[in-house]
Amino acid sequence: QVQLVESGGGVVQAGGSLRLSCAASGRTFSSYDMGWFRQAPGKEREFVAAISWSRSNTYYANSVKGRFTISRDNAKNTVYLQMNSLLPEDTAVYYCARKMYGSMWYTPTNYGNWGQGTQVTVSS
Repeated sequence: QVQLVESGGGVVQAGGSLRLSCAASGRTFSSYDMGWFRQAPGKEREFVAAISWSRSNTYYANSVKGRFTISRDNAKNTVYLQMNSLLPEDTAVYYCARKMYGSMWYTPTNYGNWGQGTQVTVSS
């Protein structure tokens, strides 16, 4: 019953930054574990980052560690992905989702309530 909407994507030069937002409508997600995934055309959906409800623990794919930061503002029902030092290989559609199943943070099938995605294009 939670609807998620991603925003903040765009075209940026390599080395630049973007901040993505994932806003929830309807039921609050303040008690939900949340994640960001990305998917390039013709490729599998790939884990990027996740944040837990308990203590806001964070998890990152090795490819983005040190460059991306996930955070949440429960008062605004919003999850953020700050992306710095962007590379052409970061180009993809970025999706946020609620973790609903299992114990693995990096498995797409453990998530639901997927948003519609926002396009990020990094040029060189």
